[in-house]
Amino acid sequence: MDFQVPQFIEIEDKIFGPLTFKQFVYVAGGAGAAFICYTILSQFLPGVIATALAVPFAGFGLALAFYKINERPLVYTMQAAIQYALRGKLYRWKKDEPPIGSATVRLPSAQKNPLEAASSRTGRLNDIAWSLDVHTGESGKE
Repeated sequence: MDFQVPQFIEIEDKIFGPLTFKQFVYVAGGAGAAFICYTILSQFLPGVIATALAVPFAGFGLALAFYKINERPLVYTMQAAIQYALRGKLYRWKKDEPPIGSATVRLPSAQKNPLEAASSRTGRLNDIAWSLDVHTGESGKE
């Protein structure tokens, strides 16, 4: 039995002429907001000023629909910028200063000097390596 596997699933369908559904919603929303802004402001302000204040809404809708930054739609960039602005920041490179009144007390340790402990480890390591070499040499001759 053959099954048809959908292809090009990352490409959105063109529904309204050359526009996808998202692009159509962005353009229609921007045009609608510009129209509402113009009709409300034209009652109080001259037409040129009302138009100048309504055009950014249409431009924003067009930018949401068509403008891409690094081959990604503007919506994703705006979403990332808003999330970055609203989230708390964690600066790891800043050193936390201890409170002024606190003092650290170091107790003397019962261990040897770190240099002596390291030399005893390397001495033991050399002994183990020598014993392996000796046993390997004897088994290799047989």
